Amino acid sequence: MTSEPVDPADAIAAALSRLRGRRPHPRGHGPHEHGPHGMRPQRGRGGPWGADGGMRHGAPAVIRMVESLAQASEPLSVSGLAEAIGVDQPRASRLVQQGVDRGWVRREADPADARRTRIALTDEGSRLFRGVRGERREALGRALAAFSDEESAELARLLTKLADNWGP
Repeated sequence: MTSEPVDPADAIAAALSRLRGRRPHPRGHGPHEHGPHGMRPQRGRGGPWGADGGMRHGAPAVIRMVESLAQASEPLSVSGLAEAIGVDQPRASRLVQQGVDRGWVRREADPADARRTRIALTDEGSRLFRGVRGERREALGRALAAFSDEESAELARLLTKLADNWGP
């Protein structure tokens, strides 16, 4: 059985996505979470997070939350979401509330345990995910333009190896 060759840009994007949120810091806190509620100022950046150059709604943790929910086969519990994005449970709860407030996620009853809720993307959250993914793909394409085909393939191989062996 033959498999189609993997586009290095796709492999790089997948490896970077797997590495995102997997920091070797205790309780999931790391150098990329700044200020109140982990919000980091972003200057001069447009896209789905806002063209005003101000705060980008808690990026990168909110982005990781939306990505994790988009890629999950079913809605996640808050604990499952916390594990998926590399934050503690209280931080995940705050991120979920931010997502609910913005209309990107919804809480729904867990059919297996009525005391628990699960978190799912809304249609608006799915659109946000597609926009972020598209922007990343364009940025990655621009960055890889300076690489030869061999260099792109080697970067993909090394990042995949790093993602395979990162963290617990």
